[in-house]
Amino acid sequence: MDTSLQEKIIKVCDEKIKKKGPNVGLSFYAFFANKNDNPELLMEVATWWIMTHQLDHFEKATKIKKMILDESPYNY
Repeated sequence: MDTSLQEKIIKVCDEKIKKKGPNVGLSFYAFFANKNDNPELLMEVATWWIMTHQLDHFEKATKIKKMILDESPYNY
């Protein structure tokens, strides 16, 4: 997963946690607009979410953020 996508996921997780608290859940659709304007990117995230990690439809934002940080060689 490229750096810009990782940054976007972390940003969305942080925003959701700030607004709704640490127990807020989200799906991989939370990282995209309602309009499917980038199907390749959507499939990349869906593959990471569903096939690679076998996550449920909704997961805690804190869990997703930690997973991204753990997999990333970059410090955010």
